[in-house]
Amino acid sequence: MKCELCESEGGVLVWRGEQCRVVHVAEPGYAGYLRVIWNAHVREMTDLTESERGHYLRVVFALEAALRALLRPDKINLASLGNATPHLHWHVVARFRDDPHFPGSVWGTPVREPAAPARSHAEIIESLAATLSRL
Repeated sequence: MKCELCESEGGVLVWRGEQCRVVHVAEPGYAGYLRVIWNAHVREMTDLTESERGHYLRVVFALEAALRALLRPDKINLASLGNATPHLHWHVVARFRDDPHFPGSVWGTPVREPAAPARSHAEIIESLAATLSRL
């Protein structure tokens, strides 16, 4: 079976470590939409060792903190679904009251048109890459 996250980056590469990578998802209305993707093909968090899980979550939490400092969102959503793509990845999404789906899920029916982002995708990627390089 083919795996899209094994065969591609899964978005615009922001940072790559030995065990995982962070990509920016180009979704209109969501300048702060990222995925943390485990580099090797595994399906679940429990496929990782305790040390690997700790490292992975440190990356997720570093992204959450960086997005909060950079964008000042109303909320950060963390999600690990993988139903459509059974390769371990977490979604880290900065949410704003005027985003297309708020207060619902980013995968639901939009309730408004996307607003222009306060910061460009390139600026966000550059800032996050600098933060992650310190991990």
